[in-house]
Amino acid sequence: MTLTGHLRELRNRLLKATGAILATTLVAGLFYQQLVDFVIAPLPGCTAAEGQGPPSSGRCGLIATNGLLAPFTLALKVSLTAGLIAASPVWLYQLWAFLAPGLHRVERKYGLAFLATGIPLFLAGAALAYAVLPTTARVLISFTPDRATNILPVDDFLDLATRMVVVFGLSFELPLVLVMLNLAGVLSARRMTGWWRHMVIGVTVFSAVATPSSDPLSMLALAGPITALYLAACGVSWVNDRRRARADAARPGPDEPSPLPARHETDSGR
Repeated sequence: MTLTGHLRELRNRLLKATGAILATTLVAGLFYQQLVDFVIAPLPGCTAAEGQGPPSSGRCGLIATNGLLAPFTLALKVSLTAGLIAASPVWLYQLWAFLAPGLHRVERKYGLAFLATGIPLFLAGAALAYAVLPTTARVLISFTPDRATNILPVDDFLDLATRMVVVFGLSFELPLVLVMLNLAGVLSARRMTGWWRHMVIGVTVFSAVATPSSDPLSMLALAGPITALYLAACGVSWVNDRRRARADAARPGPDEPSPLPARHETDSGR
């Protein structure tokens, strides 16, 4: 394909991906209130503030700040985020369809496997982040003085929830990256298992920094699954190294002649 053909193909793929994102964003905008209720559901004891004063009950209250355009900006942010997530199979497929023609058959097979595994892993990390959000919010709100009410802007909580979802989702991609490096011959299973002490310490420190609350439950909720996935990646890499070693042993050495294929000769005249 010529350069013009590649650019035309890229334009068509981008138009399809953008169209899917816009369509899902418009649909998500119709359910904006339900989406906001779903996102702020993990907040314990929070009520929507009415009027100019603080809420009449609860340790915290929810307000929309930054002026008259704040509700519209909030609706646009929530709808766009939901649209990106809902349209992820479409734009990921468009990206894959643009790159696949330049890959070998084995590379395409591995790429499809990584794509099919990476999306569920990211969604699992996002679901775990949403499950941990109530504990995180409860711990952070507990620092509010007894005679005070924490007036919490909705934008701040949405930013916190989005950051946790992205961090948890990307963290769950770590074993996939390790397996990819192993399949590429860059990283062996022996080296991966030799790093287990450093990996456990690194994962624990990363979890303590990535989670915004100071409670150990949120940290363990992130560190535990990542460590388990790291061990699973070591197991997959160990199986792949054994398979590769058997294949290398079956090949003839540099000084050994290759076995000739069996020849079946038939003589119809005899």
